[in-house]
Amino acid sequence: MTQSTINDAEVAKFTAMAEEWWDPKGKFKPLHKFNPVRLAYIREHLIGHFGRDGSSIRPLEGLTILDVGCGGGLLCEPLTRLGATVTGIDAAERNIAIARIHAEQSGLDIDYQATTSEALAAAGKTFDVVLNMEVVEHVDNVPLYMKSCADLVKPGGLMFTATINRTARAFALAVVGAEYVLGWLPKGTHDWKKFLTPDEIGSLISRNGLRVTDQIGVVYHPIGDEWRRSRDMGINYMMLAARPA
Repeated sequence: MTQSTINDAEVAKFTAMAEEWWDPKGKFKPLHKFNPVRLAYIREHLIGHFGRDGSSIRPLEGLTILDVGCGGGLLCEPLTRLGATVTGIDAAERNIAIARIHAEQSGLDIDYQATTSEALAAAGKTFDVVLNMEVVEHVDNVPLYMKSCADLVKPGGLMFTATINRTARAFALAVVGAEYVLGWLPKGTHDWKKFLTPDEIGSLISRNGLRVTDQIGVVYHPIGDEWRRSRDMGINYMMLAARPA
């Protein structure tokens, strides 16, 4: 392929932090805090959309899930435990190496690959569910990236997207606050200019044959030290889209 979504600087940035993926007090602490709210959102909508039994220990049995930009596997592992057949891909080979080691230590069978969404799409791969979580703000050629993610969704399947809105509040809190004031993230983790608004993401989803069916904001509650869903999409938000059957 002549076109690529890989941003070499972003890959190098996350490669340098790869050893800390599974340290809940390390550089990925904010993602560990964020994981419960996004996992609950994914689980809830998968159970509803695919008609699964929410009381089952493994309600996602038989579903194929692709986690694009999986990092160390923070979503891949719990989704595997819920019964799904999970593939995790990442452009950073070190991330994949860490993910494989942790999955093996956890006794989980997860297909980890150091590749890209456009490469899998070009190979004709498709999945019941594609996760595009906290990745779009780190790639080059966003239209190609979103097209490749959409192309990987089977008819009747779903795509989840989570990212940061391009607003003044997002710059103040997600960049200045999180990186420079509170030190939650390493300085330079995010570039505000690469953030996309819900309308921009929604437009890219629609032009690639999917339909947005839900969107929700996510906000941090300092008293409870936790992230919660909110109608406020001004900073972090998640979006769900479906491909017609």
